[in-house]
Amino acid sequence: MSFLTQQKNGLLYHTSTVLEGGGAVHGFSSRLGGVSEGEFAALNLRGSCADSAENVRENYRRFCAALGASEERAVLSKQVHSDTVRAVTAADAGKGLLRPADYEADALITDVAGLPLFVFSADCIVILLHDREAGCVGAVHAGWRGTAKAIVQIAVEAMAAQYGADPARIRAAIGPGIGPCCFETDDDVPQAMTEAMGEAAATCLERRGAKWHVDLKGLNRLQLIASGVPEDQIDTCPLCTACRPDLYWSHRRMGERRGVQGAMIVKT
Repeated sequence: MSFLTQQKNGLLYHTSTVLEGGGAVHGFSSRLGGVSEGEFAALNLRGSCADSAENVRENYRRFCAALGASEERAVLSKQVHSDTVRAVTAADAGKGLLRPADYEADALITDVAGLPLFVFSADCIVILLHDREAGCVGAVHAGWRGTAKAIVQIAVEAMAAQYGADPARIRAAIGPGIGPCCFETDDDVPQAMTEAMGEAAATCLERRGAKWHVDLKGLNRLQLIASGVPEDQIDTCPLCTACRPDLYWSHRRMGERRGVQGAMIVKT
């Protein structure tokens, strides 16, 4: 398993070999290859900012086209750091991009072909899921609050309940996000993780002086394993969004004046 860097029509994005094999296409965007300018340069996928709607729409078109998908059928998460999973149907096509989203959800799942599911990050963890045999996919946004609420476990359970997915068949790719090198916190985050996961969280928490360094990717990996997803079917991107402002937006480094990168998966 490994994360690969792809370049197509000026875009730079990542794919994971764990999600290869047919039944779905996916990608993790970088900030390179779009039409936005200034602090939003260039492939900004964040609509709720000072970037123009025309630029954002064109960025979606370019990213989806690179993956052979249609931005007109894209379904965007409306993220609020919750544990809510939305089962997406054909009636949701275009929500969040072409028309308002009438929901809040930090994870999207579907068994409908041709619906690109999008989650977003500017440091938070993004996770893509696929059970080829059950014919379903999922996209999860897990900040530290969502991780403490076990959003990725809830998404796996929802895929099983809605579509007959088997955790033992699910393949998961954890995309670029802030690493323990840069995610420095006070006691509240480690306390929340320990309350949620018990002693298992300790391997992803390290005290360095007065601060803690937290491995959010590692915590989500542990939650996937606890859900029944085999360790050898989980791929984790090693890149830290805060370390690489040349490639990604980082809320920790840039604050609110920035764009977001996205993770997309679509059943074929």
